[in-house]
Amino acid sequence: MSFAKQPAALRLNKVPEVTLAFWAIKIMSTTVGETGADYLAVHVGLGSAVTDGITMALLATALILQLRATRYIPWVYWLTVVLVSVVGTQITDLLTDGMDASLYVSTPVFAAVLAAIFATWYRVERTLSIHTIVTLRRELFYWSAILCTFALGTAAGDLATEALGLGFNLGVIVFGGMIALIAMAYYYYDADAVRCFWLTYILTRPLGASLGDLLSQSRDYGGLGFGTIYTSIGFLVAIVALVGVLSLKQSAASIQVENKS
Repeated sequence: MSFAKQPAALRLNKVPEVTLAFWAIKIMSTTVGETGADYLAVHVGLGSAVTDGITMALLATALILQLRATRYIPWVYWLTVVLVSVVGTQITDLLTDGMDASLYVSTPVFAAVLAAIFATWYRVERTLSIHTIVTLRRELFYWSAILCTFALGTAAGDLATEALGLGFNLGVIVFGGMIALIAMAYYYYDADAVRCFWLTYILTRPLGASLGDLLSQSRDYGGLGFGTIYTSIGFLVAIVALVGVLSLKQSAASIQVENKS
């Protein structure tokens, strides 16, 4: 069955529950996006053009699997997120390194594009909640916004840590602190949940990028010198382990529901 013709009633919410595991995987996926793209392009020697082509083809495949699914499938969803992270990083790098676009320009441009996506999404659907991703149209809005948040987060992170000289260590502290403030506003001051989610989602990108650079870059450049290979592999293993646990929990919950029925 084509995903374009699936009745909305047959589609369950396509986004996982927002838990600590959700944010942990999200941050690690952004780190993989930062270090993985660099590893393929530089250390493997594929070059930017070949790497971009491969990752975009993989992302297209993952998106098709995700859009065809009628419910949230952990490994499909998080594979798509990791690949979106890689491609989002590559888009920003292409503009910055390949086209010499200033981060002072690309950052507000990505912010404006994301704002336009949100405005159009809200005008059409009257909600930006991730708890109601139950139609193909809403899911397309969702993934468009996700891709833009990764590109924006990459540009904003590079602007802060490189152009403004914040550095990797301070970048982790600053972006982590901003996320902590949003969490406090949500838990203690009843801030709007949807706004808090999307602001946090954007900020986890530069946090993950700063963390990735801190771990992978050499000590001469302010990093810890673990390298892109070990950093990427380490986080990928952690992501696979967490997604595996989530998959097992989902399977157990499905069995319980079937037994009760």
